[in-house]
Amino acid sequence: MSSKTFCQSVMSKLVVLNLGTGDLHKGFPDVTVQLGLTNDPYAMEFRGSLPAAPEISQIYRNWQILYSALYRRYGWWIRLEIEDSDRTNFSEVEFNDLCQQLSSKINIWLNSDRFRKIDQKLRTQLNPHEEICFIIATSDNLLRRLPWHLWNFFDDYPNAEVALSPLEPQRPNKVYNQEKIKILAIFGNHQGIDISKDKYLLESLSNQAQINFLIEPQRKDLSNELWSKGWNILFFAGHSSSQKRGVLQINQTTTITLDNLKYGLKKAIENGLHLAIFNSCDGLGLAEALEDLHIPQVIVMREPIPDLVAQEFLKHFLGEFSSGQSLYSALREARKRLEGIEDEYPCATWLPVICQNPLTAPMTWQLHRKMFTTKRILVILLTSLLVTSLVIGVRYWGYLQTSELQAFDHFMQLRSHFVTEKPDERILIITIDEADIQYQINKGMQMRWSLSDQALAQLLEKLNKYQPRTIGLDIYRDGIVNPNLTTRFQKDNRLFFVCKVATTDDDGDSDGIPPPSKVSRERLSFSDFVADNEDIARRQLLHLTPVPTSLCTTEYAFNLQLALHYLDKEGKTSSVTKSGYLQIGDIVFEQLNEHTSGYQKVDASGYQILLNYRSLSSVEKIAEQVSLRDVLDEKIPLESIQLLKDRIVMIGLSAPTNTNDYWKTPFSSDAKLKQKQIPGVFVQAQMLSQILSAVLDRRSLLWWWSGWMEALWIWGWSLLGGITAWYYSKPLHLGLAVIITLLTVFGLCFGIFALAGWVPFIPSVLALLTTQVMVILWFRRSQLRKIKQLNFDRD
Repeated sequence: MSSKTFCQSVMSKLVVLNLGTGDLHKGFPDVTVQLGLTNDPYAMEFRGSLPAAPEISQIYRNWQILYSALYRRYGWWIRLEIEDSDRTNFSEVEFNDLCQQLSSKINIWLNSDRFRKIDQKLRTQLNPHEEICFIIATSDNLLRRLPWHLWNFFDDYPNAEVALSPLEPQRPNKVYNQEKIKILAIFGNHQGIDISKDKYLLESLSNQAQINFLIEPQRKDLSNELWSKGWNILFFAGHSSSQKRGVLQINQTTTITLDNLKYGLKKAIENGLHLAIFNSCDGLGLAEALEDLHIPQVIVMREPIPDLVAQEFLKHFLGEFSSGQSLYSALREARKRLEGIEDEYPCATWLPVICQNPLTAPMTWQLHRKMFTTKRILVILLTSLLVTSLVIGVRYWGYLQTSELQAFDHFMQLRSHFVTEKPDERILIITIDEADIQYQINKGMQMRWSLSDQALAQLLEKLNKYQPRTIGLDIYRDGIVNPNLTTRFQKDNRLFFVCKVATTDDDGDSDGIPPPSKVSRERLSFSDFVADNEDIARRQLLHLTPVPTSLCTTEYAFNLQLALHYLDKEGKTSSVTKSGYLQIGDIVFEQLNEHTSGYQKVDASGYQILLNYRSLSSVEKIAEQVSLRDVLDEKIPLESIQLLKDRIVMIGLSAPTNTNDYWKTPFSSDAKLKQKQIPGVFVQAQMLSQILSAVLDRRSLLWWWSGWMEALWIWGWSLLGGITAWYYSKPLHLGLAVIITLLTVFGLCFGIFALAGWVPFIPSVLALLTTQVMVILWFRRSQLRKIKQLNFDRD
C-alpha cells in the first residue's frame, strides 16, 4: 500500500496494518504497518508476522450462531431475514462467555511474540491523545468481520478508530465539491421494520443539506438518480445482506445486487459521491462491491442489526458528523454511545464499521457545511454589527480609553526597539542639576531657586559669542530681576521666556506664575502641559486662551514659540487653514478633539496634537546636553562650540529636588528604559523637535482615522471573528485561529503605528473575541436544538 495514504485532518496520525494474503488457519507471514502523519509521503514502515489462530475462526462462527439465535428468541425487529438455527437451548451467560472468549483470543493473538515488536513500535510513536485512523487492510471475509476494537491497544488510544480497506486500493477519478451537501436517501423494502425514524433524522438536516428521498423505488428510478450529478452521500435503510457480494431489497418485489447498479454507482462516484451509509444488516458484502468501484468511504454493519440499534446509531452519528466532527470521530462516538443499550441489545458496539479507501481523504461534513448559507450569513453579519455597535458605544463613553492609552504606550515602546532615530542636532539643552546648584553656591552667587541672576547673566553672555539662533529659558523668572538682565531681556529678540497660566487645581499656583516684566509679548509663552492620568504626557498643547484672572496671559506654547522663531529664518511661516488647523509651511497640524482615536471623552480644550516621540534609547537623548557649570567654565568641547551657531538652546532644570516639573512619558513603564519620570525640559525638547522635524524633515506626525473609518475597521475584525468561530469547529483549530488572528491584528496595528498611524487595537480585539463567543454560543445552541430534535420521542 502506498505510503502517501492519508486520513481526515492535517494533523491526524494514520496507521495501516496490512495483513497480506494470509488467514487464521495458515498464519500471516508478511505483516506490514505503515505509520505517519496524514499527507505524509515519508511514513515509517514496520514489518512482522502473526501466527495462525484457527480457534478465533471457530469461536467467531459459534458467536454468529448464538447472535442470530438471540434475535430469533426475542423477536427483535431486524433489517435482515435471519436463517433458522438449530441452537435454541442456550443462555445469555453462555453468549457473554463466548464474547469474552473471542476478546481474549484476539488479544492473545495480537500479543504474540512475532507481533509484539510492531505493537511496541506503534506505542512508541503514537500519542494517546491524538486522532488516529487505524486501517486494517485485508481481503479475508472473516478478518473483516472481527471486532478489532476489542484489542487492548484501543483502550490505551481512545481517539483511535478502526477502518477496513482492500489490499490493493485504487484512487478514484476526480470528484467535485458541491456548494451544498446532497444526499440520496433510499428506503427499500421495510416490511417488518420501522424506517420512519431514519427518515425523520435525515429530514432534520434539511437546513444543511439537499436531500432526495426514494421510497421503495423501482430499479429504473434508482439508476436514473445515480446518473444525475452531484450526490455526496448515498444512504440506504431497509433489508440487505452480504450474499452475492451485496443484496438490497429496494422494494417489496425487487431484490438487486450492487453489480446490477455498477455503472450508475461508478458515475455517481466520479460526480462526487464520497460516502455510502448502509443502515441495514450484514453490509460487508455491500462494502466489498463498492470498494471495487473505488468509493472513498462506506459505513456498514458487520452483522444483522436490531431496528432500535440502527436508529440510535444514525441519530448519534448524524448529530456528531453534521456538527463538524470528522467522519472517524463521529462514527467512534456514535458506536460508543450504543454501549448504553447493550443490556438489551448485546454487542451493539461491535456492528458499525468504516470501509475506507486509504488513497482518499475521509469526507468531512465540514467541507460542505462551511459554505455560506443565508441564515449563517445573517447571523454572522447581525452579530458582528451588534457587537461593533456595543464596542463603539462603550468606547465613545470613554470606558476603553485607559486600555487604549496603555496600548499606545506599548506600541511607542515597541517601536523604539525596532526603529532607531538620531537626536535632533538643531537643539542644545543646557541642564541645571544638583551639582550646578552647588557650583553657584560655592561661587557666592545669590540663589533664586535653582538659577541665580549672576549665573543667568554669565550664561547669556557666554552664549552670545556662540551665536545661537534661538534661546529658550524653561525656568520661571518672575519677581525682581537684576537691572542688567532686565535690559538684556528687553533687547535680545532671541530670548523666549515661560510663565504658567492659571489653573483650577489646588496646587498653590491657582492664579499662575507671571513672566518676567517688560518682556515683549511676542517672546512670552506658557510652559503648561496636558497630561493624562498618572501625569503621562502624550499630547502637545500648542495654544490656549488663559482665564482673565491668570497672571500668565500668553496664548502660545513655549515649544511652538521657539519653533516658529527658528523656522522663520528657514522661510517657513505659520497660517490657519480653512478648517481652522495650524499650518506651518505646507505641514498641517491636525487638532485633537474630544473623540480622537483612543482618546474618548477627553478634555480637548485649547489646540492639542498628539506627541510623536522620537525613537531613542532614552527620551532624554533627544538632543545634545551640556551642564551649566561647563558653559560658565568654558569647558564645552571645541566641536560643540562650532555646532552651537544657529542652534536652538534650551535652558532647563534637571535637579529633581528643586522642581516639580517632572513627567511620565509613554516609555515610563518600559523596564528596559528604566525611566519613570523625566524633567520637563526634555519633554519640551521632544515637542519642539516634533514641530521642526515635521516641517523641515517631513517626519510624520501621528495621524488617525475618521470615526467612520474606525467603525469599519472594528467591524471588519468583528466580522472576521464571527467567520473564524463558524469555520473552525474543533477547539484546537479554533484556538489556533484565534491566536493567529490576534497576532495579525496586533501586527497590523503596530505596523501602521510604525508608520505614524494610531488605529483602534483594543476595540478591534474586543469586538473580534466577543463576536467569536457569541457566534459559538449561537451555533452550540443550534446544535442543542438539533440534538433535542434527534432525541424526539419515537413513540
